[in-house]
This record gives sequence, C-alpha cells and structure tokens, in this order.
Amino acid sequence: MVIGCWRGGWVLMDAYPEIFPEWPSFALGTGLHTIFAIFKELFHENCAAVSKKSVLLGRALQVLYIYVFGVSCMGQWRGGWILLDARLIKAAPWAVGLFTCTLVSILMFLRSIRNLVAPPFVICIDNINHVYMFPTRYKKNTRDWSLYILDCAFSVGVIGTLVVFVWRGVWILVDLYVLPEDRETSAVSSLVIGYVIVGVTFCLQPLMRYVCATLEGLPRLIAADAFLLLSFLGTVNVWRGIWNVLDLWLLPENPKLSCWITHVGCFAFLVLLNCSNSILVRGVYIDAEEDKGKCVVFPCHYLRLFFKVEREKKEARRRNLLLASRDFTGLADLKDAENGVLLANSTNPNTVIPANPESLV
Repeated sequence: MVIGCWRGGWVLMDAYPEIFPEWPSFALGTGLHTIFAIFKELFHENCAAVSKKSVLLGRALQVLYIYVFGVSCMGQWRGGWILLDARLIKAAPWAVGLFTCTLVSILMFLRSIRNLVAPPFVICIDNINHVYMFPTRYKKNTRDWSLYILDCAFSVGVIGTLVVFVWRGVWILVDLYVLPEDRETSAVSSLVIGYVIVGVTFCLQPLMRYVCATLEGLPRLIAADAFLLLSFLGTVNVWRGIWNVLDLWLLPENPKLSCWITHVGCFAFLVLLNCSNSILVRGVYIDAEEDKGKCVVFPCHYLRLFFKVEREKKEARRRNLLLASRDFTGLADLKDAENGVLLANSTNPNTVIPANPESLV
C-alpha cells in the first residue's frame, strides 16, 4: 500500500510537469520537510490538545498532516531523482557504481545507513506520539534555536538528499543488470529477489541481534551496517518490482486513472489500517545506537503493537473495576459502621479480587 501510494503520487507529478517542475518540486519539498522538522513540537502539542477535545477532529488533522507531508516527501525525492538522472542515466555502469559506493561510504561515516531502509522493513502506526515527532541527526532542542534549525536543515538537506541519491544509484544498477531487455520479466524478477532478501534478513534477525549484542564499538557498527545494507537491497528490489508491476498491469491503457486509484485508494486503505504514517520519509536514525542488539530490529510490529494496545486497554479497564470495587466495599463498610452494625469478620476489600483478574474485563 505504501509503494502504491508513492507510485501513484509520483507518476501523477510526472503527468503534470507544468505544475510539478523538477527544481521547484525539490526545493518546495525540501523546504516543507524542513519546516515540519523545525515545528514538530508545536504541531504535536497543538494537535494533542485538539485530540483531547475532539478525537474525530484530531484524527482528521493527523490525516491531513500526513498527506501534506507525504506529498512534500514525494516532491523532494522526485525532484532530486530527476536532477540526478541527467548525470547518471547515460553514465557507464562502473561510474554509477562508483558514485553510489561513494555516497554509501559518506552515509557510513555519518552513521546513517539505517535511514536507507523503508517498508516492508518499517511500519509506523498513526499514534499521536509517532505522527508528529521524529529525531534529527544531532538531536538538538529549541533552547538554542540557531543550532536547532541547523540540525533540522542538515538532517533534511544533507542526510535526506544522500539517501535519495543512493536509492537512485542502486535503482539504476538494478535496471542495468536485472534483465534490462525484458521489462515484464525484470519487474517480476526484482519482486522475487526483493522478497527473498526480505525473508532471509528476517530469518537472520535473531542471529544478528545476538551478534550485535555481543560485539562492541567498530565491529558492532560494521556488522549492523552490513545487515542494514542487505536489507536495503531487498527494499529497493521490492519497491522496483511492485512499482513496475503496477505500471505494466494496472490499467496500462489509462495510466492517469491507474495512478489515481493507487495513490488515493492505497492512502485511504492505510488510513483505515491506522498506519498511513508509514508513507512518510523523515527523521534521522543513527546506526548501532541502541543497546543489546536492538539496532538491527526492524520497527514493523503492526499486529504486535495492535495487541499490545488492546492488552493495555484491558488492563486499564481491569484496574478501574478493581478501584471501583474497593471504593464500593469501603463505602459499604463505612455505612454499616455508621449504623452500628459493622461486623468483626467484615470482608477485607482486597479479597474481592477474583482468582482470574481477566474475568473482570
């Protein structure tokens, strides 16, 4: 759904070049992204206040924010992608590879390889704490506005642009080497290769988590980056495969309608699934920053988070019932005491808890 939404919005921008020219799209997308980064705390506080008063209005503001932010991300990526095409499309494969490896080395030096990974390795639910807040490279705060703005600009303009260029370089290399003479077979092959790598990386995740928990310093960073780069190769192939499959077989005779269907339909479906936040490409995450191997754990726990929320709701209801039961027992004892008939063997309030707490829910 995320890839379909991006494919629809991107190709629609291509269909209306007079409205979405390359340089303005890149500049406007980068500018909006930077503004969202600078004022994220303000957005979060105000929208959280609105959500407390009206859940429906708060949810509507979230969806609007996510959509506008998502379109700005598409504009930034598309603009940078097209600007890079003028340099890379006609270049020799070795030149494309050298250029891409250089950019990957810069990202490794900045400890930002993790930012190359996207769905299916990353799922973001539409929780209010996850919608508006995201980290910047140096995690500066608003106590020093000059450094804070520079941090946001660097995170969006430098790290974000490097990620776009690395994606484009790898995408071109896949175009060049995965059955370039047969587009249909190439699309299916890329899809298969991508999901095989996805399956392998998820199978390797427990092992890599143990390795990264055991290692320290530079070896740990190298192991995590190698695993993330393998995941990135799977991500690019999945995106390329699904993107080209949609281009080839979803209403190829009417590409604009095809794009509208995927863009609007996929976004609406993601809203219903409560994870439309997954279309956003924002925030800078540092490689091997977490302890005990968590640096190689992919944040894609949609069902796990769903059941966790449900368990928390049940626990909250159970506690409320227990408190209400204790209050009721206490009031009853007080009333009996006032009437002079408080029994010596009066039941302790704690004994009203049944053997199975879940029976209260």
